[in-house]
Amino acid sequence: MRQLLLKPVAKPLVFLLCLIPFAWLVFRVFTQDLGANPQEALIRATGDWTLRFLCIVLAVTPLRTISTTPQLARFRRMLGLFVYFYVVIHLLSYSWFDMGFDVTDIAKDIYKRPFILVGFTAFVLLTPLALTSFNRAIKVMGAKRWQLLHKLVYLITGLGILHFFWMRSGKNDFNEVFVYAALLAALLGWRVVQWFQKRQQHPKKYT
Repeated sequence: MRQLLLKPVAKPLVFLLCLIPFAWLVFRVFTQDLGANPQEALIRATGDWTLRFLCIVLAVTPLRTISTTPQLARFRRMLGLFVYFYVVIHLLSYSWFDMGFDVTDIAKDIYKRPFILVGFTAFVLLTPLALTSFNRAIKVMGAKRWQLLHKLVYLITGLGILHFFWMRSGKNDFNEVFVYAALLAALLGWRVVQWFQKRQQHPKKYT
């Protein structure tokens, strides 16, 4: 498996796998298979896939460590860019189907509805992460500043869950919210445990 992950074909294959949800949504749009309210279905589906890819990105490091498969790290930045890809489609779907690309109405909606404000804030914070997901950005910023910037993913994840929670609260449907929250809490909890373990092993480094 480790050797397969290092092969040149591995990255293109992962890229194509990440595009499958988008291709499936496009297919369902053209076959009119999105139900009675296709616009809402598309907005929700792209939001769901944004959260799913966030989970996948945050799972890379735990999986890499637990399975002793460092080769998984080479896919993390690509997966992070797919988080941004799906959130952009999510935002465009909302702006088009709900707001008709009316900038004034979008601004008013962001101001009036907290869950829209939270979601838009997560998108804004995610943008610099996407723009700096390249080796050149690491060289320009320096590794420490780059790593500090990309720790925003934890805040973005929390905002994404809050956005999803408020969106579902109108229909009193929290089952999926709890699943995502539990999964992301476990992934973030693993990182906290790792941080404490490193602190105990190298106390001088953290003082």
